[in-house]
Amino acid sequence: MVTDLRQRSREDATIDIDRPEYAPPVALPVGTDVAGALTPLLELAFGGPPPVRFEFWDGTSVGPSSGTTGNVRLSSPRALQRILWSPDELGLGRAYVAGEIDIGGNAIELLRSMRRVEPSGAWMRGRIVREAVRVGRQLDVLGAPPTPPPEEFRHRGRLHSMRGDARAISHHYDVGNDFYRLLLGPSMTYSCARWGGHVKDLAAAQAAKHELVCRKLGLHERPGARLLDVGCGWGSMAMHAATHHDASVVGVTISDEQVFEARERVRAADLIIQIEIRHQDYRELQNESFDAISSIGMFEHVGVERTMEYFTKLRALLRPQGRMLNHAISKVGGGAIASRSFMNRYVFPNGTLMDVGDTIRSMEAAGFEVRDVESLREHYARTLRCWLDNLESNWDAAVREVGEARARIWRAYIAASVVTFEEGDIAVHQVLGVVPDGGRSAMPWRRSW
Repeated sequence: MVTDLRQRSREDATIDIDRPEYAPPVALPVGTDVAGALTPLLELAFGGPPPVRFEFWDGTSVGPSSGTTGNVRLSSPRALQRILWSPDELGLGRAYVAGEIDIGGNAIELLRSMRRVEPSGAWMRGRIVREAVRVGRQLDVLGAPPTPPPEEFRHRGRLHSMRGDARAISHHYDVGNDFYRLLLGPSMTYSCARWGGHVKDLAAAQAAKHELVCRKLGLHERPGARLLDVGCGWGSMAMHAATHHDASVVGVTISDEQVFEARERVRAADLIIQIEIRHQDYRELQNESFDAISSIGMFEHVGVERTMEYFTKLRALLRPQGRMLNHAISKVGGGAIASRSFMNRYVFPNGTLMDVGDTIRSMEAAGFEVRDVESLREHYARTLRCWLDNLESNWDAAVREVGEARARIWRAYIAASVVTFEEGDIAVHQVLGVVPDGGRSAMPWRRSW
């Protein structure tokens, strides 16, 4: 077993063996000081003393004795077993989802402190793996790796096929509309809000975002315009456009629960005549034409290999001088979310964060004239903080709706997202394109919105 571990450490700096065997709880040798055994490994991983306090099930601990960053508590030897088998964020994530690790204090600041010191380079990662093997032998926890929590998503089939995308979308969005009501508040909008001016609360900030999109698309100048909302979620953008700009809206999503809830909300708002909510993949749209298209928080699910297909398809659905607004999380360099990341396995399977430059080039290659680009990075960080506040203040109700494991997943992912947006690792951009009509765009001469 140890020989195999060392061989794999030379091939990859992380170890992850997913087998169905049942791994019984490990029992450490009598008199073992867990903190003493783990301190060299933690110092190697963090490049010095751990920036947060680690507490262990035997009552020992290592790290700062006080501070505002909180603490990490390993309540079971099983947590250590997971981390030694997968000494990266996936091992930590599995233990947290399984309830074997707890986070005390401010989750955002704790994660911010832990990510400031990250080992780099294959040589250093190899050293960490070798030290993990040594500690594992010392503590006798190198038995069969525990089975990952059932909430973990494992991809099957062809990447970004319609069936595969439906599975990935269902994993994240079909966990219960009541849970999302707790998380998102009355606006039921799962994307970056727009803050500033007299906007003080989340619902108003989401309405401001919807109005910004409507104005960029020119809906305020064309009452009755036909709008396609791709990835319509629970229907909030469609309802705003219909209510405030008399738009005729088709909203499409491949989430079963979103379709049900969006249709109920449209019916309750007496907007059935103006809004049609469809359970439909964007690739199935054909023989229709629209004046405008909004895509808010959906592009992240398209995939690099389907980016041109996506923009070409939507371009073909627009009339001359029609506009499209693509609102999506972006990352310099872009690319698919790492397969071994917590985000990929537990949050957004098969997700992609494109470089905004690549998005612009793809839109232009598909025939759009790009007219406006705006970053809302700081706005998303503040939106995420609101969602985290909602989740933590409604924790017991959230656990009743989706179970503790899924509630933990959302807490970890939102807190981590706050850090990455606030520190500029990722951003969110709105890119506005228009279908040129012999040089005529019908675009305003300045940003009237």
